[in-house]
Amino acid sequence: MTVPRRYALLLPAYLAALLALDTQVTLGGQLALGALTFAVLAAALRPLPPLVRAQALGVVLFATVGEVTGSLVWGVYHYRLHNLPLFIPPAHGLVYLSGVALSRSVRARVVVWTAAIDAAGWGIAGVTVLPRLDVAGAFGVPLLLVFLWRSRSRATYAGVFLVVAALELYGTSIGTWRWAATLPGLGIADGNPPSGVASGYVWFDVMALLVAPWLVYVAGGTLKPKRWTRSSGALLSSIRRSEPIGTMSASGASSRGSVT
Repeated sequence: MTVPRRYALLLPAYLAALLALDTQVTLGGQLALGALTFAVLAAALRPLPPLVRAQALGVVLFATVGEVTGSLVWGVYHYRLHNLPLFIPPAHGLVYLSGVALSRSVRARVVVWTAAIDAAGWGIAGVTVLPRLDVAGAFGVPLLLVFLWRSRSRATYAGVFLVVAALELYGTSIGTWRWAATLPGLGIADGNPPSGVASGYVWFDVMALLVAPWLVYVAGGTLKPKRWTRSSGALLSSIRRSEPIGTMSASGASSRGSVT
């Protein structure tokens, strides 16, 4: 069993409701929302294969490091209470599962092209017609486009981008978080949200896909990573099942010269 297609609707709907509720609660309410979101993530992971669970948990891990660095340390953006809400780490796992489910619900080529056109258009608009200049975001868009072009996991990245873009526009519009006008210490104009914000999610996903097989192996699962091939960069393993969702090539393209 892979990620159910219904997750493409159910999980974003939960996340939208979660962000709306956050605007109405104090710190105690945030803690309760965090506990609830961890429970929702656990329930969403329960029917999934070990490798997919490990991928989602890897995203939670790397995204939390990114959140602490970007929000609490660097101050590129801040949440409503100027903290890191407890529901944010598990919400990243739900975002990942939503993106994977979306990539399974629509033809891979359609998802990838939609994400690429939206990202490129948003990046160009940020430095031309949008009321708030977004130079920093425009720098991130090319990285995302490279992954959408060359990666074997392009459909997953595209699905995650579409979910992230919708939640970023929604979350900033209702005041759940806000991005700084310029990057602290650099003075580079940044959007609210920046168009290239999804490029950060690409890195979370890349790292999660890389470490997931090892997490399963360490946990005593059936996946036993063995070696990397020089030609494709793909991790070979002794897993008995086929390659999991989220690591398949879109439209069956060759992996030669591709990125993860």
